[in-house]
Amino acid sequence: MTDTSSALPDGQALAALVAGKLCHDFISPAGAISSGLDLLKDPTAQDMRDDAMSLIEASARKMVALVAFARVAFGAATSAERFSGAELGDLVSGLTEGGRATLDWKVEDTTYSKSQARALVNLAYLTVAALPSGGMATLKTRRDDQTIVFEGVAEGARARLKGEAVAGLAGLPLDEGLQGQWIQPYWLWLTARDAGGALDVQAEEGRVVLIAHMPN
Repeated sequence: MTDTSSALPDGQALAALVAGKLCHDFISPAGAISSGLDLLKDPTAQDMRDDAMSLIEASARKMVALVAFARVAFGAATSAERFSGAELGDLVSGLTEGGRATLDWKVEDTTYSKSQARALVNLAYLTVAALPSGGMATLKTRRDDQTIVFEGVAEGARARLKGEAVAGLAGLPLDEGLQGQWIQPYWLWLTARDAGGALDVQAEEGRVVLIAHMPN
């Protein structure tokens, strides 16, 4: 068996990829806020003041949603040790609002540890991302004494996983493609592995299923 561990990022390299992913996500709403403020300050564009305010408000909401999601998805850097299912559902819906896919959140409204929360929100985001042309993304949980299972089912006409996501979800290095589309799937795999869990990925025409098995 070929050893691929040396090709996987670690330490500073992993941090750089996560930081790059966050910067890519933040730049669009941040740039839109800046553009809206420029319009407000332009004396020749006062007829666009209402449009500028709408742009600023929508972009600010998007930025807040991104930051709130990232705190849990990439580290759970908060004083709370556990998260409720409703809180996590709000994070995911706030981030995916306005997209083509519909989110059906059937997650048990109990509390989840940091590692469980991190796995759940990343899995939910990737389930929605598997529906670029729209469809239904259903998230649900089940548990026994030792294991909690997070299941995301993406159903739609063009439901699919990109090659980068397939590699990342399998814990494999990126052979070709975009690192920004590989790092979050790999981060989910890493989260599950480090917690003593595992991922299961099923993909067929019009349907993608992502399952994370995590210690209870």
